[in-house]
Amino acid sequence: MRTDVVVIGAGQAGLSAAYHLRRTGFRNGSGFVVLDHGKRPGGAWQYRWPSLRLGKVHGIHDLPGMAFGTPDLSRPASDVVSEYFGRYERVFDLPVLRPVDVLAVRDEGERLLVESAADSWSARAVINATGTWDRPFWPHYPGQETFRGRQLHTADFQSVEEFRGKHVIVVGGGASGVQLLLEIAEVASGTTWVTRREPEWFDRDFTPDRGRESVAKVDVRVRAGLPPGSVVSVTGLALTPDVRRGIERGILDRKPMFEHITEHGVVWADGTTQRADVILWATGFRAALEHLAPLHLRGQGGGIRMDGTRVVSEPRLHLVGYGPSASTIGANRAGRSAVTEIRRLLDS
Repeated sequence: MRTDVVVIGAGQAGLSAAYHLRRTGFRNGSGFVVLDHGKRPGGAWQYRWPSLRLGKVHGIHDLPGMAFGTPDLSRPASDVVSEYFGRYERVFDLPVLRPVDVLAVRDEGERLLVESAADSWSARAVINATGTWDRPFWPHYPGQETFRGRQLHTADFQSVEEFRGKHVIVVGGGASGVQLLLEIAEVASGTTWVTRREPEWFDRDFTPDRGRESVAKVDVRVRAGLPPGSVVSVTGLALTPDVRRGIERGILDRKPMFEHITEHGVVWADGTTQRADVILWATGFRAALEHLAPLHLRGQGGGIRMDGTRVVSEPRLHLVGYGPSASTIGANRAGRSAVTEIRRLLDS
């Protein structure tokens, strides 16, 4: 199929881009299509664990043109956000095709070829909005394969009931790790929190100025062709009331990284040991960009050199929801910016 623009991914960033494509005159089908590998609307939100209630989410920014509204905060975030995304697709008649797993994007001269197992699309430009959920990061530590208990990543988490009566080691200093640790501690026989760096807490409001400062730090990295890094590395962790209680109760008593893993637990460099039934790797995600490998985008710094949302080495390709735009509000702005540049490129 020939089309002007292919959008890969129908999460916040992909839907924002699709909205702006429609507003600037691109038609469904011949003008653009959105390819999404999810079975239903919702992007990565549809896979969040059921106990993550909407009231515990840091914030969901409105998609352009339609307010999120004031839904029931006690409902699972996965359900509420999926319903909102689905309603958005219907109201704006966005041409989302699913489930479609994009396997490769190739340079075909004047056009880019987007391939799935069943179909392919020939496009003049591509907006990639695949996020990170499909690439959970599992670090390796000596002895990891010998552990007789259970190991899982936050992407696999479903319910705290899985950990009732067990000692759980939570590895990772991000917001998800902290949130899950607080939930698990209510049912586990014991918990241990381990991070590579000391957590940096902030108890002031996350103002727009602070947000712009954090985005700017990530932007510097991607413009230099370096991997974006984690969000927490530039924002810190919020001292919410739940977090304060967790610190007071000793749940959020951070320990440094252990040296190796044994059959029954972990060992630190000083010989201290901790028995455990479960190791939960709350170690984040990496950008899901394997399908872009045929374009050879990565440079010597290990990342993709960017100018805004545009890939410097391939100006027909824009990455939204990547690097500095990897937030709900950032994804909206990135979608608009990418479409503006693509319209300029295609009209030239």
